[in-house]
Amino acid sequence: MAERLQQRIAASEARHSGQICVCIEGALPYDSLRRAGRHAPLAQVVRERALSWFGQLNIWDTEHNNGVLIYLLLAERRIEIVADRGIARHVSPAQWQDLLTRLSQHLKATDYEQGLTAALEEVSALQMQHFALPAGQPPINELPNLVVWA
Repeated sequence: MAERLQQRIAASEARHSGQICVCIEGALPYDSLRRAGRHAPLAQVVRERALSWFGQLNIWDTEHNNGVLIYLLLAERRIEIVADRGIARHVSPAQWQDLLTRLSQHLKATDYEQGLTAALEEVSALQMQHFALPAGQPPINELPNLVVWA
């Protein structure tokens, strides 16, 4: 599955200047839970963890600030999308939420690969809409096209 997703990321990024990363984490590390405190809402803890991965993977450091992280936290059955400020200027929070809702439906049905593929296609379409490469311009690949398993 990871190899097919990586190929889909590469094919997507050949058409636009955006960068897309996928991070799948089994469970929250203890230190993330400890730092958040026992009264922190799980949604907040998961969002902070996704933001941490966004930074660790250098997604924030792209030329057009149009990187997107799709983050899955398997044990807690949570999903986050972190979009850098360049793409966030063009895509409303409601659009990201709709994408998350559709991905969540696939994951609840244990259709992980199809759900991630659909999410990648939707993110790619948004990147194409706002950051399409001009005809003849070679692809810009600022980040590795890896699916990170943590």
